Amino acid sequence: MNANEAPKPLNEGAIKAGNGDYIFKMTELARMEAGRGVSTGEGPVVEGERMQIGLIRKKRGTGARAHTHPNEQWTYILKGTLRVMIDGQPEQICGPGTLLYLPANIPHHTIATDDGDVEFFTVKDMSYGIHGKPVDGKMTGGYIESDREGN
Repeated sequence: MNANEAPKPLNEGAIKAGNGDYIFKMTELARMEAGRGVSTGEGPVVEGERMQIGLIRKKRGTGARAHTHPNEQWTYILKGTLRVMIDGQPEQICGPGTLLYLPANIPHHTIATDDGDVEFFTVKDMSYGIHGKPVDGKMTGGYIESDREGN
């Protein structure tokens, strides 16, 4: 790579930090799919050398189907409530001010409740992209409330 050439992002649509770009107004950045094939989450993603962050939104009643990824993840809920399942533990309702730790290679899902849209700040290491791998192996998109049994 040429010394004047900007580094390429790992995730298509992400912003690459560094090379003179150090300050980012997250609410003004372009949004991207943040879970292609498994989640409805979308928002700006900024990558550094070792970490990637996102300011992600999920519309009410939508979210991520059960999935894994080989990089660990931290998620801090800013607005709304999520139905959260991690590693087969009972599903919990989590709201603003809650920090979620999602270990590498552990199945989990996060779904916005019907109460309203959800916004969260998330951080992952750069050993893998922002997208997860569906537990069922099917890249059929995110969870939509009508997918829930009995609906």
